[in-house]
Amino acid sequence: MSELKLIRKDTVLAALLKAERYRLINDPWSAESICLDVLEVDPENQQALIALLLSYTDEMTEQPGEGLRRAREVLPRLSDDYKRAYYAGIIAERRAKAHLRRDDVGGGALAYNWLREAMEWYERAEAIRPAQNDDSILRWNACVRLLARRPQVKPAPAGSLEPSLE
Repeated sequence: MSELKLIRKDTVLAALLKAERYRLINDPWSAESICLDVLEVDPENQQALIALLLSYTDEMTEQPGEGLRRAREVLPRLSDDYKRAYYAGIIAERRAKAHLRRDDVGGGALAYNWLREAMEWYERAEAIRPAQNDDSILRWNACVRLLARRPQVKPAPAGSLEPSLE
């Protein structure tokens, strides 16, 4: 296998712009690769860490468990409590949406649980948000609207998610 090549530090900003473009055209694997290249030369780059986390969440429809695991591994590397809470909410919200897109059996109840988790994280983020930043409120409201518009997104009936003893 060939060895990876390092990018120059003075190209980091341009690389991050490319990563964002790849995310916008639904190519999270290319965005992920670019973010990993940036982090090789600038390991604490917050913009690259956030783009990497978002790239992993973009992969959740096809690889739900792997995308979730990888995104959660990035969280501790974020620089402050607000970002960690806000992006934990993003991860949970996107996991909920992945269940809805996949149309899994019981996906509505799973999506509900993930949305409620997202909303808890957004409330934590709201409590410590920086001045002039209502992003956590915007995401909270989006979750509330999703719950209101999708009747299948509701808690599972009591006892329906209990494991079988067979």
